[in-house]
Amino acid sequence: MATLIFPEHPSPVADAEAIKKACQGWGTNEKAIILVLGHRNWVQRRLIKHAYEEQYQEDLVKLLEKELTGDFEKAVYRWMLDPEDRDAVLLNIGIKKSNYRVVVEFACIYNSEEFLAVKRAYQNCYKHSLEEDLAQHTKGDVRQLLVGLASPYKYGGREINVKLAKSEAEALDGIMKDKVFNHEEVIRILTTRSNAQIVATLNHYKDNHGNAITKHLKEDSKNKYLELLLTAIRCINDPHKYYEKVLRNAINKPGTDEDAITRVIVTRAEKDLRNVKELYYKRNSVTLEHAISKETSGHYKSFLLALLGIED
Repeated sequence: MATLIFPEHPSPVADAEAIKKACQGWGTNEKAIILVLGHRNWVQRRLIKHAYEEQYQEDLVKLLEKELTGDFEKAVYRWMLDPEDRDAVLLNIGIKKSNYRVVVEFACIYNSEEFLAVKRAYQNCYKHSLEEDLAQHTKGDVRQLLVGLASPYKYGGREINVKLAKSEAEALDGIMKDKVFNHEEVIRILTTRSNAQIVATLNHYKDNHGNAITKHLKEDSKNKYLELLLTAIRCINDPHKYYEKVLRNAINKPGTDEDAITRVIVTRAEKDLRNVKELYYKRNSVTLEHAISKETSGHYKSFLLALLGIED
C-alpha cells in the first residue's frame, strides 16, 4: 500500500501558480512547494508540469533545480520526473558510482512490463541500452549476472512447476556445498526463471536443508559478485523485507546514506511504502518517520515525511 496522501481533483493551474509564487522574491518558500508537490501523485505532477510550461513558458523541473539545494533538491527532482525517466536516471547514477545493487533491485523487483518501460526510458535518455552500459562498466561474473538480470523479458505469472523447483533446489544444494557460488546454474536460474518459480525453488531448498540459501552466502564486502547475488535473492524472495533493510542500513550507518533513503521513499511512496513502514517498525521498534526525523533535517526531512504521509 502507498503512503502518499493526495487530493482527488486538484487544479494543476492553481498548483503551478502556487509554485511560481513560492519561487518569486528574495527567498524560495520551500514549505509552499512541499505543500503542493508532497501531496500529488505522478499523474497530477505531470499535469502541473504541463500547466506551468504553458502558463510561464518555462520548464518547472529546471526551475526547481535552480531554486532548491542539497538533498532536498535531489529528492524533489527525482519526484518530479516521470517514474520511468526517474528510474533510468537512478540506474545511470548507480552504474557510474558502481552501486550495482540499484540495477539488481529494479531488475528483480519490478515486473517485466515495468522494467521494460524503464529500459526504454534509459535508452531514450542515454542513447544506448542499459545492457551496453553494464557490459562496459563491469567484467567477469559481475557482468554475467547483471547483464543476465537486465536482459530477459521474464514471465511474470504465478504458475509454479513443483517438479522443476525441487530439481533446481537440489542442484543449488550441490553448488552451495562445493561453494562454487558463481556456477553458471546459479546465474541461469536467477536470470531466466520467473520470480514465482525462483521463490518456490528457494522454499524447497529451505525445507529440505533447514536453512535459507542466504545462510550459506555470507556477506563479503570484497566480493562484489557475492554481494549482488545475495541482493538478487533477497529482492526476489521478499521485496518489502529488502527495502526495510536498505532503509535500516542507510539510517544506521555512520553518516546517513541520504541517496538510499531518497531512492526507496521516492520510488515506493506510490506503491508499497506502507508495507515497508510496517516491517520497519516490527524490526526496529521505532517508526520509520521517527527514524527519518532523527537522521535528516530541514526541508529535506519535511519532504520525506510528506511522502511518508506525515506532516512535519
